[in-house]
Amino acid sequence: MSADIQSVSDVRVKYIRGVPEDRRETDRSQDGQQLTDVGLQQAGRHSEKKLPAVKRSRFRVWTVALGVLYLLILAAIIIRYVSVKLENEQLKIRNNNLSSSYNQSQNDLKQLQEKIHNMAADNSQLQEEVKTLKDKIEGKWCPEGWTRFGCSCYFKSTEKKWWYESRTDCRNKGADLVSINSKEEQEFVTKLNVKGQSWIGLWTVQEGSTSTWEWKWVDVSPLTETFWATGHENPTGWYYGSCCDQQGKWTTTYNDREYKTWLCEK
Repeated sequence: MSADIQSVSDVRVKYIRGVPEDRRETDRSQDGQQLTDVGLQQAGRHSEKKLPAVKRSRFRVWTVALGVLYLLILAAIIIRYVSVKLENEQLKIRNNNLSSSYNQSQNDLKQLQEKIHNMAADNSQLQEEVKTLKDKIEGKWCPEGWTRFGCSCYFKSTEKKWWYESRTDCRNKGADLVSINSKEEQEFVTKLNVKGQSWIGLWTVQEGSTSTWEWKWVDVSPLTETFWATGHENPTGWYYGSCCDQQGKWTTTYNDREYKTWLCEK
């Protein structure tokens, strides 16, 4: 092996010595080019040795970037999850509120319907009462000798009796002494009793533990309007009412032992 290398070197030397000068320059150029190529090859090999370190650095950068991106995506997912959960809770609360409002509205509607139903029933009953009253007014027949006014029939006697006897006569006729409850009725009674004064169903009654006297109608209806003559309105014991004086007012008589005509109502 050594002999072969030495032989090649001698041949090269001989070749160089036997070659002209210009050929030697050419050879030197080729040798320089070869050396340059060799240097470039060595520099390339050196660069190739350094390249893996650069790649590792880039890999780390990409790894960190991917990690940050992953964290950002994870954070976005968590935020979105929390946001959706909050929205669901709010929707649930709103739905509960709407359900409560709907139930309350249903209850209010039910109560309103019941009120309307009750009002309709009351209206129907009122119409029946009005119809009955109308039929009673229009169709009521008063006996002979009686005069109809409104819903009642009135009888004016021609004979005279005491107050209690007059009331007894009215009761025997299915009536009672007249009770005057309005201005219109007062005017009718005044016209019916144009001559003299007649007993009416007004008397004094003791009330309460104080034994005070008060004016009362015999049918226990309230004394809503009064038409007293001057000096006759104060109640005292054992007084009875009669109607009417020349001014169409009520007068009073002590005790019932006075003969007068009377007015019955039924």
